[in-house]
Amino acid sequence: VQLVESGGGLVQPGGSLRLSCAASGFSFSTYVMSWFRQAPGKERELVAVISSTRDTTQYADSVKGRFTVSRDNAKNTVYLQMNSLKPEDTAVYYCSAKRFVVGTFDDYWGQGTQVTVSS
Repeated sequence: VQLVESGGGLVQPGGSLRLSCAASGFSFSTYVMSWFRQAPGKERELVAVISSTRDTTQYADSVKGRFTVSRDNAKNTVYLQMNSLKPEDTAVYYCSAKRFVVGTFDDYWGQGTQVTVSS
């Protein structure tokens, strides 16, 4: 099982980034995909979630209207489009794959990608 994030970097306030998370080794289309982030000295927080069928998304209040989560099940990839970035968005961003089937809970994580918003 692998989740590999990419697309992080340094961006100025007000700028945009698009994160990608490429999945392999499991049945991607049956998993709920999420983006989390963790800033220095803070707990990891949920940023966005997308259902396996792409019909449901949820966002943290702090990113609503600025971030958009999407997925391409044919490419086994989940995305996070981040617009109007703020310094407080600076964090390591992680993607996560979760699936609960009776008696089994699968929970996979990527290694993270750094996003730094600074002038």
